[in-house]
Amino acid sequence: THNTTGTGDMVNLKAIEAGVDIVDCALSPLGNGTSQPATESLIATLQGTEYDTGIDLNELTKATDHFRGVAQKLKEQGILDPKVLSVDVNTLKYQVPGGMLSNLINQLKQAGQSDKLYEVLAEVPRVRKDFGYPPLVTPTSQIVGTQAVMNVITGERYKMNPKESQGLMAGEYGTLPAPVNEEVRKKVIGDRPVITCRPVEDPNYGVKHLDEFRKEIGQYYTQEEDVLSYALFPQVATKFFEKRLAQTVKLDTSVLDKANNAMPV
Repeated sequence: THNTTGTGDMVNLKAIEAGVDIVDCALSPLGNGTSQPATESLIATLQGTEYDTGIDLNELTKATDHFRGVAQKLKEQGILDPKVLSVDVNTLKYQVPGGMLSNLINQLKQAGQSDKLYEVLAEVPRVRKDFGYPPLVTPTSQIVGTQAVMNVITGERYKMNPKESQGLMAGEYGTLPAPVNEEVRKKVIGDRPVITCRPVEDPNYGVKHLDEFRKEIGQYYTQEEDVLSYALFPQVATKFFEKRLAQTVKLDTSVLDKANNAMPV
């Protein structure tokens, strides 16, 4: 429950009254805004009720004092932007989740365009509509957000289109909830064909089956999870497999001749 709209505390309270067992909170120095509602406030609210947490606020204050110093250092270093800790009820209109808002703020800061935040927020729902209303959760929230940033900072909508935006409009992320803007699709992917089925079912898309990945990892295979890891992250997984194998057979990988797959004697 992000507290960007300032309603997180009330959402948590109503959820507790409805019978949930656990809610997410954050200590106040790093809470609220795009983070979770403050832990201390909720504990104080529930004291003396049937939902009393039993947590000692005096003891919790010690942790709060520690993170107050941490938060101050992060602000001074420019890592923690005060904007992410503020309330903006317009989030209900922009429909931007807390984590996505933090990413947008960081992207604009890196581009030296922090003053364009509200232009980007206004652009997000327009991009989402053009893209067929994908859900604003990872990874499509980042795709929509990044495209909105590009549209604003370039001064021309869809002048620059990241490969993820192209993939979304080409059907690589599956069928979208609503029809896309065909004019925008043409601008984003040109004459590129659109996937209309599950890519794994059409050999023309060259999608590998798990059996092929299983053969590729060969001697590194120890469990089915290895196949999935390799299919998703081939380079990272291969390095992990090599290290794991070296530890198993007690090899010193620092002297391994990878080109010839040999060890010095």
